[in-house]
Amino acid sequence: MAQGKTSRRGKAADEAQAADGRARDAARGLRVRAVRQADLPQVIALDATVTGLHKSDYWQRVYRRYGVGGQGLRHFLVAVHGARVVGFVIGEVRDWEFGSPPCGWVFAIDVDPHARLAGIGTALLGAMRERFRQVGVTMLRTMLSRDNQLLLSFFRSQGLTAGHLIPLQIEIETGAAGA
Repeated sequence: MAQGKTSRRGKAADEAQAADGRARDAARGLRVRAVRQADLPQVIALDATVTGLHKSDYWQRVYRRYGVGGQGLRHFLVAVHGARVVGFVIGEVRDWEFGSPPCGWVFAIDVDPHARLAGIGTALLGAMRERFRQVGVTMLRTMLSRDNQLLLSFFRSQGLTAGHLIPLQIEIETGAAGA
């Protein structure tokens, strides 16, 4: 093809192929391990990139509970490529909620948008499943917004389906009770 000419597939297809290549490259040399204090700035930045919110205090609390204090039944894992955190997952074993036997709950998972579709989310969820399996847990659960199609598609691709629990909620009013 002559230099400076766009392929027949067009610019969008070329960009998609380049993104796929970057994603595959990101998965090479990937390690999933327990989070370290030094990882927090990258976790906070990754979360801010995805959510648009910088929640440093929140992530410090999560680290204290699931990172430092997360031995055995609580886990905060990161996917690392080289020295860069490219994803994270957080979960815990919960016992006998509303009569349900102990099960593993994943309450946060994310992958750098530039490294998606490379198996990083699968590796993170697989590592969490293995930690749950090691303590005898046979069920993994999560909850997400019905509007989050990206995450819903990911979890469905991993074999998760609707469970028997129904999430219920109520707005907590401010002010005096019964007012």
